[in-house]
Amino acid sequence: MKIRPWQESDRPFLRTLFLHSRRANWTWLDGSDWKLEDFDATTLGEVIWVAEENGQRKGFAAVHVRENFLHSLFVDPQYQGQGVGSALLQKVHAEFTGTGALKCLTRNENALAFYRHHNWHVEAEGISPQGDYLLMHYRLP
Repeated sequence: MKIRPWQESDRPFLRTLFLHSRRANWTWLDGSDWKLEDFDATTLGEVIWVAEENGQRKGFAAVHVRENFLHSLFVDPQYQGQGVGSALLQKVHAEFTGTGALKCLTRNENALAFYRHHNWHVEAEGISPQGDYLLMHYRLP
């Protein structure tokens, strides 16, 4: 699997993946007002990595580089459980220059288990418009 920087030609796929993954995984939220363009606003100013295999895009990660903050990691539901998220996370970890951080919604149990499996640790709790979240940290080895 190849992890590469995103290109403008990826935008239609990434928009669609972002929209459909949120609807598939954040079932407790009312996503009726979500739209494809949400991807653009959410990732503005972030470094985006795309997971691709045999020309097939399978997921992406978006990072606020200066803050070492993983803002988004989404894998196409048909490729979940196949190492795509782990490959993206490995790339993100390699790019961190210090302790990494992310916020994960507490109701997103699969994501929480994924991050814990990859040695992320809960540092604090908070509340967002999407619900309660856990602030998690990853310390460089």
